[in-house]
Amino acid sequence: MKLDLDIGIDLIDNGTSDDYYTPPAIFEALGLTFDIDVCSPPGGVPWIPKKMFYTATDDGLAQNWQGLIWCNPPYSAPTPWARKMIDHNNGISLVPLSKSKWFNEMWEASLGAVILPPNLKFIRGNGAAVPIFMPVMLHAFGQVAADALANSNLGRMR
Repeated sequence: MKLDLDIGIDLIDNGTSDDYYTPPAIFEALGLTFDIDVCSPPGGVPWIPKKMFYTATDDGLAQNWQGLIWCNPPYSAPTPWARKMIDHNNGISLVPLSKSKWFNEMWEASLGAVILPPNLKFIRGNGAAVPIFMPVMLHAFGQVAADALANSNLGRMR
């Protein structure tokens, strides 16, 4: 499966270290439509299959999460997002591997987790595909998410 590409479109780039977007191949492999993308840039990410999205202006943490959630949180402050996903228990989070309490809580609470390939490239606001410096993984919460992750061929699920 090819996980690195340049999509050639413009998204919002706030110039922060958090402005990296999940590549389309991840969603193609999962084969899910999410009810809400809770950490979206203004205007949303066009290739994420979702019914609605929350931006920083909406404050996804303050919103009521309903249904199947996609969460690629800001890596500068993942703790509240991780804990809200654990409480919601229905969706998929893409997070960095971390020696932290929140990571251990996600590991214990999720029904499955997959470490993504080290050559995975994220999409920047200008559409360029670029690597990030840390390993990342997907955590599945709820049976629908766990089944999709298990069948995704993105990696070995624990």
